Amino acid sequence: MKECDIILNIIALLEVRDLADKLKILITDDSKLLRKKLRAELEQLDCEVLEAENGKEAIMKDLKEQPDGVILDIVMPEVGGIETLQVIKEINPDLPVIMLSSAGTSQKLKETLELGALDFIQKPYTSEQIKQAVERIRRKVEENNGK
Repeated sequence: MKECDIILNIIALLEVRDLADKLKILITDDSKLLRKKLRAELEQLDCEVLEAENGKEAIMKDLKEQPDGVILDIVMPEVGGIETLQVIKEINPDLPVIMLSSAGTSQKLKETLELGALDFIQKPYTSEQIKQAVERIRRKVEENNGK
């Protein structure tokens, strides 16, 4: 094997390891603008980002891509966030889900937490709230992997 090939193999292995260390977060919101803004913030926090524009798409991506965590809007077309949360938790009860919504009544908050959401963030959110949410997801992933 040539020296150049060895170096390329090492670089490829480092890139795979780097991706393995990144959290894979699925953003689910019907607002393209919000997804774009949230993607930029999550990428700055060194996350790999997947996107879905509704609950149906989120469920399919959860099954196919197996994210480490989900940030999920409540009010969406086709399949809403609460229904999506229920299905995701049936598929993967340990998957950390953060609810993100402007429809933040205390009843919705209580319902999503009872269904297994890790947290509930009211829109408009702050960058600090997203940073804290990512840290909570990271801790939950480490806790789940330590089982």
